[in-house]
Amino acid sequence: MKFPSVKTLALSALNTIKRFPFEILFALAATIASTINIELENINRVGENWCIRVMIIGNLGLLLSLSATLYSESRKLSSNKKTLIRVIAALIAVSFLFLINPGIRQADYVRFFLLSLTLHLLVAFAAFTKAGHIQGFWQFNKTLFLRFLAAALYGIVLFLGLSAAIGAMNYLFNFKFESDTFTILLTWIVGMFSTTFFLAGVPDDFAALDEDSSYPKGLKIFTQYVLIPLATVYVLILLAYEIKILIQWNLPKGAVSYLILSYAVFGILSLLLVYPVREQEENKWLKTYARSFYFLLIPLLILLFVAVGVRLSNYGITEFRYFLIALAGWLLFITGYFLFFKKQNIKIIPISLSIVTFLSVYGPQSAFSVAMYSQRHILIEILKRNNAFKDGKLQPVKKINNKDGNRAVEVLDYLIAHHDLSSLQPYISTDLDAVSDSLSHQKSRNNYNFSIENYELRSKKIRWINHYLGLKNYYGDNGISGRYYSDYDAEQDTATNYYFHPKDDITSVEGYDYLINTNEYNDTASFMYKGLKITRGASLSKTYSCTINNEHVTFDITELAKKLIASKKAYAADFVNEKNKSNAYEPDEYMIPNDSLTLIKETKSFTVAFVLSIVRVSQQKNGDTDVTNADGLFLIRKK
Repeated sequence: MKFPSVKTLALSALNTIKRFPFEILFALAATIASTINIELENINRVGENWCIRVMIIGNLGLLLSLSATLYSESRKLSSNKKTLIRVIAALIAVSFLFLINPGIRQADYVRFFLLSLTLHLLVAFAAFTKAGHIQGFWQFNKTLFLRFLAAALYGIVLFLGLSAAIGAMNYLFNFKFESDTFTILLTWIVGMFSTTFFLAGVPDDFAALDEDSSYPKGLKIFTQYVLIPLATVYVLILLAYEIKILIQWNLPKGAVSYLILSYAVFGILSLLLVYPVREQEENKWLKTYARSFYFLLIPLLILLFVAVGVRLSNYGITEFRYFLIALAGWLLFITGYFLFFKKQNIKIIPISLSIVTFLSVYGPQSAFSVAMYSQRHILIEILKRNNAFKDGKLQPVKKINNKDGNRAVEVLDYLIAHHDLSSLQPYISTDLDAVSDSLSHQKSRNNYNFSIENYELRSKKIRWINHYLGLKNYYGDNGISGRYYSDYDAEQDTATNYYFHPKDDITSVEGYDYLINTNEYNDTASFMYKGLKITRGASLSKTYSCTINNEHVTFDITELAKKLIASKKAYAADFVNEKNKSNAYEPDEYMIPNDSLTLIKETKSFTVAFVLSIVRVSQQKNGDTDVTNADGLFLIRKK
């Protein structure tokens, strides 16, 4: 076997860059952005958003530029026309940099996936837009598929080898390569090496592909003995389930939709893979299998429409339910085409799917617009029933039942997470852009030196709208809205926080016989020691209990917290951060004498002291006091 020389490899890489300059530049931009995102820990939210957006544009730009290149080469356009088409494709890709912002709209991640899928499908047929050339189309995509597998394999081997080398240097020479080194290494291998290797194998002689009748034996074995049997197992299970539904007359389970789609994907993929050999004498059965596949798909599609309809009637349209409907409609179209048209063209599969996918991204017919309109309609109907919709605007609810309150919070949670707070602007009098801007300038609770993180900002927007509409005491089905944002975090804007802890780190145990640690996250625990049974109660932050041989004591530290706040002026000399607070979430911190954080109670046989090491208190503007965090230990003395 003759191995290629370094010169040959370099020349091959240079030729690939010359053929695909825009593709390589987009891959490089995405790789650099990914590296920055990995290397700069705790970068601010805006910087992180831009890195992610550049990575997204790098992916879309590579695919769109590759499609433009393949189209230009297949049409044998002049150099100037080819360059013009590629520049236009690149500019279109860059324009998405200002349209897609997943840091603000979570749904933009789905938009990116759909656009990427559309462009992947476009790459599949960009060089075969002329009529005919079915054999070339199949051979081209077979080559891309095998080249992708080879690029993935080579990339994995290269990563494992270099990772082992880095680990060896750490071990033998005490180098300090950290974990992010391996992540960056993988990023560059996938982003540059694997991409360049893949592009180097993209065919450029499209006419020769039409004459290529070769067929990998391994692919035939894989299709006939793996994919087709799997598809057959799926359809038997699904048909048995459909018969069960008809006998019991029950509505189908929602998850059956995914099983039907899996069967359709397996079936269509297997039929595409065996397309070139279906006419061979020994493979005549494949035509029978193809027709039976599409016939059996019809009752399953009916079941799919029923399953999706049940979900829509109960919960309205969301993006993923829209996609189920769109895929079901596309499968119905494909089924009709291959059943009733004798002259069949497999190019119809990627072309039609790319059109359906693209139409679901932007516009009034898109998944996001339809889902937003549907969920807003549900919210309006709920508030109308509860007299909280007037003159086209949402109003704070005065009285609402639990079912409607929880459902409204669930819808709000969805709308804000997927479509941002601005999706409610037509029905809210307040300027929501100004609200979002104000919330975005707050500091992060997790790191006071940096701006608020994406998930924190999204949480605060949900909490704000819940408060605005008077729904803060309700939960959605997912349990993360409503009160979740109001028990502690939701009240921060209207509360002053205090943090009390002892001056001395040493606690005197003189005069006591036993010491028991407590922690607000510990459950009830019992101990046996020298004839004593001691039970420590589960903490609720405000109340701590201890039982010794059936003699029970309870310490409620709410009153102590009020006294500490009332007498905080006495500890002004030990006010830790009066002038150094970086944001509203950072509490006023006081170091106070240990005795001031000690509570003592007597029982018949014991003296029990509860010595606090941490007390964190939130005081509302109306004077209400809430202990949000506390910790300490029990000291026990026999009388």
